[in-house]
Amino acid sequence: MALTQLDTRTFKNPADVLREVFGHAAFRGQQEDVVNHVTHGGDAVVLFPTGAGKSACYQIPALCRPGVGIVISPLIALMRDQVEALRQAGVSAAALNSSISPDEAADVRRQLLAGELDLLYVAPERLTTPGFRRLLTGIDIALFAIDEAHCVSQWGHDFRPEYRELAQITELFPGVPRIALTATADPTTRADIIERLRLGEARVFSASFDRPNIGYAIIERDTNPRKQLLAFLAKHSGNSGIVYCLSRNKVERVADWLNEQGVRALPYHAGMNAKQRSANQDAFLKEDGLCLVATVAFGMGIDKPDVRYVAHMDLPASIEAYYQETGRAGRDGQPSDAWMSYGTADVFQRRRMIAEGNAPEEIKQVERGKLDALLAVCETTECRRKSILAHFGETHPGNCGNCDACLSPVATWDGTEMVIKAMAAIYRTGQKFGAGHIVDVLLGKPTEKVLRFEHEKQPVFGAGKEIDAKSWQSVLRQITASGLVFVDHAAHSALKLSEGARAVFKGEQKVTLRRDRPRRSAEVRRSLERSVGLPPEAQPMFEALRAERTRLARQQGVPPYVVFQDATLRAMATTKPQSLDAMVDLPGIGQAKLNRYGKAFLAVLTGQAT
Repeated sequence: MALTQLDTRTFKNPADVLREVFGHAAFRGQQEDVVNHVTHGGDAVVLFPTGAGKSACYQIPALCRPGVGIVISPLIALMRDQVEALRQAGVSAAALNSSISPDEAADVRRQLLAGELDLLYVAPERLTTPGFRRLLTGIDIALFAIDEAHCVSQWGHDFRPEYRELAQITELFPGVPRIALTATADPTTRADIIERLRLGEARVFSASFDRPNIGYAIIERDTNPRKQLLAFLAKHSGNSGIVYCLSRNKVERVADWLNEQGVRALPYHAGMNAKQRSANQDAFLKEDGLCLVATVAFGMGIDKPDVRYVAHMDLPASIEAYYQETGRAGRDGQPSDAWMSYGTADVFQRRRMIAEGNAPEEIKQVERGKLDALLAVCETTECRRKSILAHFGETHPGNCGNCDACLSPVATWDGTEMVIKAMAAIYRTGQKFGAGHIVDVLLGKPTEKVLRFEHEKQPVFGAGKEIDAKSWQSVLRQITASGLVFVDHAAHSALKLSEGARAVFKGEQKVTLRRDRPRRSAEVRRSLERSVGLPPEAQPMFEALRAERTRLARQQGVPPYVVFQDATLRAMATTKPQSLDAMVDLPGIGQAKLNRYGKAFLAVLTGQAT
């Protein structure tokens, strides 16, 4: 929709709202352009990475325009976090969802009808009900914000069919600006968002998807993956983080083991009872230094800004899923780490899950392609960041200096001869066997299966003794990732040759492979150690301020970061303001928070705290 010719004198000034409510002196990146466009009635599609301030792009216009901003959000946890953060900043915000009591819901409806709300968060299912639409009739609506907009696309990784119904907003509420926002969408998904939500005339704002504060590391899983994880976690003692596992059972086992190793950890998965799951999530949000071990059922929309690490013990489903899950680290812009270990079994398991799923073949084909794209990132010898961003249609020069491939480059070797041997073994054994059996044949191991199928009589038997079993697994994994070989799950995960194998057999194509190294985990841990930018002399004051923040948060039963984020405490610790007037100039201190917390933190800064 084009900008409407409205009298701008009826609007509040966005810069004033940013400063007085949220305590920031200036917008970041394209925020100001988005805010001004939507404030003056324009529709927008916002494609910003996590941590780039998408929420401000609809919260500030909602506060500037007359009426209430309606925010469509997919998760109760996201609504709860954002509503509490807004209330702390002095904004009248509420949510209507299944977690609140009938009396609370009635009070929210009363506030809505009385025009007392600035922002109201609702689930997409609620917005599409006739009863809620009737409730909105006659209400002055400032805007509609559709958060996590990738949920509208069947090509996205979090498809929610009910999001499709949101296209009706344009007919039901003509003239009300709409803004759709997401942090994860490849070009295909972006186009689908615009089409499905009927935002063809909306202005598209797209920022770089690069998260330079996140260090990426991907290692080959060895025989003791838990020990590899512990080596990574050693640099994050006292920090909050997330460890993702594929299965519920693995979540429980890893959480128990981490506690035995002295790392305080709690599990989170959909199989837990709702009360315990909610309690563990609240503990993660409200406490410092806690590790949450979870399935991907946890995390979408979580606003905790001080997650310092995200670790994957299993391969995600796609680059989009990996990017969104790792993006939960470092939302505050401070140095954070994304770490993943993976192996051949992950590839087989993921391909089997796709094959056995209920999706149409068209969708399965897309899912296989996305998995292959993620494997290419895992196996690349180039900059991880360059490979990830390329998937989102963004060019990066590489040499980012903040990933394991750049900080500790992997050695490469001409693997053409070994690849030919591997593919010959696959072919000679009938393309009916998995990686383990192929390795046994290449190494000349007379196993029961080898003897039963008389593969010891094949010319490839024992032809690969010059490298060990682990190296052969690496070769098979890499040629699977490159597409020379594929896994046929309908035939018990048998390896089969693709059409591309022909050129290698004929000597028309060379194959360069990465050389995996046994101690890569320790190298990665050392190479990614970075300072968080706080001078040593300011550390004691920062810890004292953090303790005061924890005390105030516990009094109210809210997460510490909704009082003040770490960036604000760091600014306090380094500048040490000695008056309330001086505190106003620090980032993240709006008028409401200054009135509520200023004296308590000033007492710590001036040494007068009791």
